[in-house]
Amino acid sequence: MIASILVATLAQASAGVGAGDAPPPPASTCDTPVLMVIEGRTLDRARMGQYAAAIAKSEIYQKLGGYYVNVPRPLEVFEGDVPPDYVNLTVRFPCVENARAFWNSRVYQDEIIDIRRKPTSAGDYTVTLYAEAPLREDMIGKVGEARFTHDFSHPDVPQVYQPVVGPLAKAQGDAP
Repeated sequence: MIASILVATLAQASAGVGAGDAPPPPASTCDTPVLMVIEGRTLDRARMGQYAAAIAKSEIYQKLGGYYVNVPRPLEVFEGDVPPDYVNLTVRFPCVENARAFWNSRVYQDEIIDIRRKPTSAGDYTVTLYAEAPLREDMIGKVGEARFTHDFSHPDVPQVYQPVVGPLAKAQGDAP
C-alpha cells in the first residue's frame, strides 16, 4: 500500500500537477512527519544569525517537535553552480499541523519573522512543506521508522488571530 501511495505521488508530480493543485493532507494524529524546506540566498548574514538565535531562544521548535535535518551549506556540489550565499535548510516536524503552528505562532509572526524581513529582506528565500516519503520495506529496521513517538501537541503555543498558512489562512493575495 505504501508503495502504491508513493507511485501515485510520483506520477502526480511527473504529470505536472502544481503545488496549489495538491490535495489537502489527511487528518493527522501528529505522527506523520513533514519537511519544511527553506532555500535561497542569504543577503545579510548578521541579521540571519540574529534570526536563528531568536528562533533558538524562543524554543518554538522544541515545543512543536521541529528540528534541523541538515546543515544549510553543501559539503560538495556534484552538479551545477551554487552561489556562495545559497542555503538549503530542512526542518522536520511531526505533522503538518505543527509546521503550521510554528509558522502561525505569535512568537514567530510577532517577534521573529521581521528580524529577517525588515527593514529589507535579509534573504531571498522560499519556504515550502513536503510530506516525508514512506520508508521502503527493505529499509525497515535499518533506519528510523519515519514517525514521531513523542506527543508534540501545541495548545500552549499561542497562535496569531488570522493564520498565515493552513486551511484557515487569509486569501492568497493577502499573505505576507
